Amino acid sequence: MERRNFLGFGAAAVAASMVPASLVAENFRETKPKMWQEATSAGAIKDMYGTTDGIEGKIKLKAPKLAENGGSIPINIKTSVDLESVAIFQDANPRSAVAAFTIPEGAIINYDLRMKMRKTSDVTVIGKGRDGKMYKTVQKVEVSIGGCGG
Repeated sequence: MERRNFLGFGAAAVAASMVPASLVAENFRETKPKMWQEATSAGAIKDMYGTTDGIEGKIKLKAPKLAENGGSIPINIKTSVDLESVAIFQDANPRSAVAAFTIPEGAIINYDLRMKMRKTSDVTVIGKGRDGKMYKTVQKVEVSIGGCGG
């Protein structure tokens, strides 16, 4: 075997061995099916985490105060708290849950996504920390033109 091939295969083997074996995401549609049917944030959060309580101020939610078009509202979620999961909810649509993520250990949480809202509502982000505590933030987003046919 040539030296370059040997070094290339060796580097690839080392890199592959460094990928964490615990990099598995939970399918919340299967494990928390009731959450996706709830019409209110409180009900969906309770189905997801068992409580609606959480420490405020540790998760930052950046969303427009006024969204001209509810069909595509950009939001950013950022925190330095070591979370094991995070979920987004709103009360503007018939189903409250927007998204839920499993967070790999030690990951940087700085997520950008877009969501639809048919009317003005609070957006709630709640996460479960590896310390067992719940963290949350709530921000009202006003919608001028509904994004769900309204």
